[in-house]
Amino acid sequence: MMAEKTISRRTLLTALAGTGTVALIGCDPAGSRQAGAATPIPDTLLVEVDGGLGVLRGGERLTIPHAVAAPDGQAVYATAPDGAGTAFWRIDTATGSASTRVTVPGQWLPQSVSADGTQVALTSNAANATNGRPDGRDVTPVLIADVTGVRHRFELRGNFVPEAFTTDLAGLFVLEWLPARAPDRYRVRVVDLATRAPGPLSTRLKTPVPPGAEEEMRGDGRQAVLAPNRTTLYTLYTHQPDHRHTRDLVSGRPGNAHAFVHTLNLVERWAYCVDLPHPFGEAPASGHAMAISPAGDRLYVLDVTSGHVAEISTEELVVRRTATLPPASGASHAAVGHDRLFVGTGTEVRTLDVERLSAAAGWPVREPVTGLVLSPDGRRLYVGQKNAVSWHDSATGEQLGRVEVPGLVVLHGLAGRA
Repeated sequence: MMAEKTISRRTLLTALAGTGTVALIGCDPAGSRQAGAATPIPDTLLVEVDGGLGVLRGGERLTIPHAVAAPDGQAVYATAPDGAGTAFWRIDTATGSASTRVTVPGQWLPQSVSADGTQVALTSNAANATNGRPDGRDVTPVLIADVTGVRHRFELRGNFVPEAFTTDLAGLFVLEWLPARAPDRYRVRVVDLATRAPGPLSTRLKTPVPPGAEEEMRGDGRQAVLAPNRTTLYTLYTHQPDHRHTRDLVSGRPGNAHAFVHTLNLVERWAYCVDLPHPFGEAPASGHAMAISPAGDRLYVLDVTSGHVAEISTEELVVRRTATLPPASGASHAAVGHDRLFVGTGTEVRTLDVERLSAAAGWPVREPVTGLVLSPDGRRLYVGQKNAVSWHDSATGEQLGRVEVPGLVVLHGLAGRA
């Protein structure tokens, strides 16, 4: 199991590249395999480069232009135009084997995979829960499919974007953008797949949110992290001045949260926001990062611009500790193991002792960091960089290997293992 399951606030539409002499061994509009990487990568990785989603495995790369990965990285679901319809299929990331393609009527793109990796929500356009504001529209077509074909097909009145499934697969969490034709804010709702009707979430006390008390968000959704047990989705939001949570709207308090972690329970359908202390949310969103512990009991949020770190108890949903680091500039990325928290900013990777929540060590890398991923045993730290992925001894920082990945945007996480 990966030490960190992270869903970047970009869509997992990725493509891969290798190093050395590359021989094309298969190519079609929906995906290709290439081989010839000079140094095999020890673990299978999901990466994003310009144009698609990809799997980097050993000395081979698999490129898929229109695809989305399951939360655990075990599978990728892909689509491709097929006449008047859309071909849809599943790829096993451990072996590269693909399911039989099924054709569904209409033109669709995959947006979200259920936590168990079996069902996919698709929409008719590229707008998704991680890439910003959608275009205005009055109606949103939605398709739910698995490897056998269509499970549900319906239209939602308004401007909706799928985000996640309920654990029992009976509901679909969506972002409803308001107003529909000129969206400038959104709220999280859940669609009952039996009735196809969207409705409000529950509070943490499992009571329905009263009418008029659904919180609406305008800021930046920086990053989302799925709990290791796949029951809770945590999303970091920044730049939310004067934001009012549901609890503020119910109580009449004014509210003024600049940054918080939106906690979405996929089993019981409730949401709760954990406010982050000042100065979180004041600096650029790209300088914020989040990582969850392997046990899922601690969530770490960082703002490298101010140098602040917050540790959240996922059981209590409160900030338990804070610490400071020397501030830095630029985009930040994080990964956490059993005893160390890794922070990548610019051309440096820093480590923190999670027991003391204090700086431990650090080491330089060649190019600016574009993602951090720990190996399953915690011994290797993969570092995405400009056009490359390197891997290091997680205890010492010694570089153990490196492959070129032209066009790399983000190193996302671990893929499946055979």
